Amino acid sequence: MIKVGILFGAAAVLSISAPAAAQTVPTGATGALADRLLAAHNRERALVGAPPLQWDAALAAHASTYGPFLASIRHLVHSPREGRPGERENLAMAFHGTRSPEQLVAMWSDEKRLLQPGLFPAVSRTGQWEDVAHYTQMVWPTTTRVGCAIFAADWDYLICRYSPPGNLDGKPIFTAASLPAR
Repeated sequence: MIKVGILFGAAAVLSISAPAAAQTVPTGATGALADRLLAAHNRERALVGAPPLQWDAALAAHASTYGPFLASIRHLVHSPREGRPGERENLAMAFHGTRSPEQLVAMWSDEKRLLQPGLFPAVSRTGQWEDVAHYTQMVWPTTTRVGCAIFAADWDYLICRYSPPGNLDGKPIFTAASLPAR
């Protein structure tokens, strides 16, 4: 079973050798895991001509603090926006060990099949902006930084934070010419 957060964002690796409570300073993803998550985002951005994102360790640390809460409630609910000013958030979850980091990010990328050009939030073929909001945040042209964490428990929770925020009402996400292939 897999889930993607719609309306409602630690350990930095998929398998943990120490309990999450043992970490005193949240770091989010680092090293090879950070590189993989960043590459997955930037592959999607390249397909639509958006500039590549840079990894932001502070955003990754912010993301990592939310994993224990998600694990405690065992479903996806976005963190309150007032607790993450200047940041947007994407969430995904899957049974522990069933998805790679790239496959978790691909859950958001798959939303592009529902995308239509237009001004946000009127950018979904379904009429529901929530159906494409993870993808649009990933490729939002003015977002420049991302940081993520994966919290491993019975489920793996991927939390990514983005800055500057995307999904801005009244702003275009794509022109018809840059719309990704379905």
